[in-house]
Amino acid sequence: MSVNPLSRFFASKKGMILIGAVIGVLAAFLQKLGNPPNMGVCVACFERDIAGALGLHRASVVQYIRPEIIGFVLGSLVAAFIFKEFKSRTGSAPLVRFILGMFAMIGALAFLGCPWRAFLRLAGGDLNAIIGIAGLVSGIAVGDQFLKYGYNLGRSRNSYYSSGLIMPAIMAGLLLLLIFAPKFGVNGAIFLSEKGPGSMHAPLIISLSAGLIIGFIAQRVRFCTMGSIRDVMLVRDFHLMRGVIALFLSAFLTNLMLGQVNFGIAAQPIAHSDYLWNFLGMVLAGLAFVLSGGCPGRQLILSGEGDTDAAVFVLGMIAGAAFAHNFGLAAKPDAVIDGVLKVGGVSGYGMTAVIIGILACLIIGFTMREKI
Repeated sequence: MSVNPLSRFFASKKGMILIGAVIGVLAAFLQKLGNPPNMGVCVACFERDIAGALGLHRASVVQYIRPEIIGFVLGSLVAAFIFKEFKSRTGSAPLVRFILGMFAMIGALAFLGCPWRAFLRLAGGDLNAIIGIAGLVSGIAVGDQFLKYGYNLGRSRNSYYSSGLIMPAIMAGLLLLLIFAPKFGVNGAIFLSEKGPGSMHAPLIISLSAGLIIGFIAQRVRFCTMGSIRDVMLVRDFHLMRGVIALFLSAFLTNLMLGQVNFGIAAQPIAHSDYLWNFLGMVLAGLAFVLSGGCPGRQLILSGEGDTDAAVFVLGMIAGAAFAHNFGLAAKPDAVIDGVLKVGGVSGYGMTAVIIGILACLIIGFTMREKI
């Protein structure tokens, strides 16, 4: 059977480098056009904003239905249909996947970013990201050990066709809510930030288009930051890593061109300089990503092509964002007040949640193995 030339390209080294470069360049331009600094694209932060817009948490500065997230899922859906790869499927342990999504978000919000944002923060000059990336690698390394010794949440199997369309339908519904912005009662949703990161966003059509482009290409090349690190560690395969390197380099060069690079540690945009919890937050996130089978961006792409396991993880992350902000677990960024630096970081509750999350993930990893 002959292979479609376009499919052959996307499966190549050039295809992987292309998606990384696309994410990096678009993220830098989205920042220039209004998205928060060093947060042109951040899956965890954007899902947190969506949770706030729906009233799942009431942190008024992070409430907005992010079109990029919608675009990732719908772009993946379009690609899956065009290339006949849409396949409704489900696996096992949905509650475990949901909990892993919650803990992944708690870890990401302790660091203030997902893996994509970790590299984008570094591309903008935020040196705290180095600590976060080190934590991410460490968490993935621990998770890899569980994979070596038989960790498995169960095989996926075919499911009802309509079940695979649920997450795309949810995203379509969110898009309608964003476009028409109905108000459900005097104090009801939809909530939209008037200040803070949630009030910063590129024009809707540009954000949505960027999300659709990334979602489409990422579905074709199977881009995954967690998977890139895992593959290097487990089998010395650098295919996915080429995309991550391209993401960083393209974002850095574009930021240089746009004047968006500011090297430093303290008071970086929407970031904190508490090294320990930057590290441990991403240890938790990285471990949860391995145990669930993909980074948050990859999970969105999978949910668009019919994977309901990935959809459960995504919903878990959104619930985790609500939980983190309602219970004061999310980190606060550094701030300069009257010329004096006030270092941000994680509250005592947040520290406890990160430790509990790491322990819970370790228990899941040890107890859900096919061989002991």
